[in-house]
Amino acid sequence: MTIDWVFILEKVLLISGVLVVSLVVAMYSTWGERKVAAIIQDRRGPNRAGFMGLFQPLADGGKLFFKEEIIPTNSNRFLFILGPSLAMMIACMTSAVIPWGDTLTIAGHSFSLQIADINIGILYIFGVVSLGVYGIMLGGWASNNKYSLLASVRAASQIISYELAMGLSLIALLMMTGTLSIKEIVEQQRHTYWNVVAQPLGFLIFLVCSFAECNRSPFDLPEAESELNGGYHLEYSSMKLGFYLFAEYINMFISSALMASLYFGGYAFPYMDKMGLDQNIVTILGTVVFFIKIICFLFFFMWVRWTIPRFRYDQLMRLGWNIMIPLALVNMLITGAVILWQQSH
Repeated sequence: MTIDWVFILEKVLLISGVLVVSLVVAMYSTWGERKVAAIIQDRRGPNRAGFMGLFQPLADGGKLFFKEEIIPTNSNRFLFILGPSLAMMIACMTSAVIPWGDTLTIAGHSFSLQIADINIGILYIFGVVSLGVYGIMLGGWASNNKYSLLASVRAASQIISYELAMGLSLIALLMMTGTLSIKEIVEQQRHTYWNVVAQPLGFLIFLVCSFAECNRSPFDLPEAESELNGGYHLEYSSMKLGFYLFAEYINMFISSALMASLYFGGYAFPYMDKMGLDQNIVTILGTVVFFIKIICFLFFFMWVRWTIPRFRYDQLMRLGWNIMIPLALVNMLITGAVILWQQSH
């Protein structure tokens, strides 16, 4: 049995590239968040550290690295450290099945811009994301702080509630595409219309659930500074706190990439196969277009945060169970009926 070193090198480089890009995007999402907030609130935002404040994320990172590490005396030390580590690791794992582009041909070898093209990519995403709640739960419980514990209980019930609606919203999409492979779903949109045209309600449900899954306002009940003093990461400092913050922005980045892939064509764009350009150039253009779509979603995440006030907890649960889940079920039934009608004609 021979070892395909080219394949191993390709995957190592791709994994390293995706991790670096994810971390850089997470860093500069904090800068973008402040700039968007400043624009909405008629302020300047970061403008001291470098041109337009572009070095502000580096200054913040340096501050987190050099701050004192504090572990509460009565906390569970092992679980206290495991919580943010698990949150960060799971956030990075979700990027493995996202198709960042088509294939590049270099020196006669074709390189896929996807770490793992598995035929159950969507199930993998849901399986990994469902583990993310453990990072928050462990951090909140291990802190031995009542505010942190209450926040982690909120997070668990919120994520479980909205994961159900999110999964149901995707069933209608899977009924249309007939595949669980994210790459295949993107390729189908390459030759026809984007899925958001046929599944606008499914996309809207998925979008709302993504806000809840990422603990973003108006669904940031597990943090809720006005009630819980910062929530599940109240007792954290230095880079353990940084891991929680980074994980939130990486989750937001991956959620944006997933929505762009499932509903807005991913790296596909109109007339990409009719431009008469070299395949490598088309692939690079597709990746650039994909990241433009992601940036648009990131901007929307930030815009909503600084526009809509936080829900009460009972409103959060009512929206999830009484509105989102019934809407997802109705959307699934309508999609099934349309598919059966099309097949009968």
